[in-house]
Amino acid sequence: MTLSVHSYHDANGFDTLAKEWNELLHRSAADTIFLTLEFQRTWWQHLGEGELLILAVRDDDGALAGIAPLFSTTDPQGQRTLATVGCEEVADYLDFIVAQGREDAVYAALVDYLTSPSAPAWDLLDLCNIHQDSPTLAILPALAEARGWTVSTAKDDVCPIVQLPGTWEEYLGMLDGKHRREIRRKLRRAGGEMAQNWYIVGPEHDLETEVAEFLDLMAASAPDKADFLTPRMRGFFRQLAQVTYDAGWLQLAFLEAGEQKAAAYFNFIYNNRVLVYNSGLDWQSFPRLGAGVVLVAHCIRHATECGCEVFDFMQGDERYKYQFGGQDVEVRRLLIHR
Repeated sequence: MTLSVHSYHDANGFDTLAKEWNELLHRSAADTIFLTLEFQRTWWQHLGEGELLILAVRDDDGALAGIAPLFSTTDPQGQRTLATVGCEEVADYLDFIVAQGREDAVYAALVDYLTSPSAPAWDLLDLCNIHQDSPTLAILPALAEARGWTVSTAKDDVCPIVQLPGTWEEYLGMLDGKHRREIRRKLRRAGGEMAQNWYIVGPEHDLETEVAEFLDLMAASAPDKADFLTPRMRGFFRQLAQVTYDAGWLQLAFLEAGEQKAAAYFNFIYNNRVLVYNSGLDWQSFPRLGAGVVLVAHCIRHATECGCEVFDFMQGDERYKYQFGGQDVEVRRLLIHR
């Protein structure tokens, strides 16, 4: 079956592919929230730079077999780079979207396109945050090397994940004894010393207000988080919260101590997994409360009760993730120099 590659050079490409995008994603090996139409379009609107290049690979009957969401930039030295949409800090898993079983043919078609006169000029293909088990890492390097291009791969980061058992008690039984006792102690204390309440934002709440309070808590957590939350990044978080809430994927959780919010987690629920995206913590008001630990414990217990299979702390090797039982999965960067 012959494959053809169609290119879209502005955000209208998201609209053109909207009805097919997520359906293809669900048939791919890279089905992650960061590759959904909702996330990709929001990222591009708020954080995208350079020129958009969405490549859609179709069969001769018009059926969609692959999507390569890319954008091109030129650095001060004149190097022209094609990178995956989302490849900047805030997308923990990225890849090309390819129907399972069609990877060899789709990647061959994409490589053919990138060597054709129709493709924009480029020197480097920069594909970040690819899951260690992705077919991309197994197939694309050989196709690139056959063209005489130079290929390198490296570890981008680790994502500690917890494979959840069926119950909270079974989960606690998986942990080191010291950490299990510490979690139980903090939960008992949370129910005793100060009236504490945790909740997940739902239809009874005002989402815009809750997101604003989350961003304030996030900024208060550490100076680097405050610097990270530029006006542009705040706009990204606000819209991302709305589109993921509308899709049923957002889990915005808060822990209150008395009348004050002490901790917050901005999570996603996608494919029966909890994805821990970002957090906020009021250290100054509650220096000894352990609010972050308490809220993570509530979220994990809730996940077991809801039958979720995985609790994914995503990128970063912070110590607390391993205390909660995280086991590393790597995400890798694939660089192809023309």
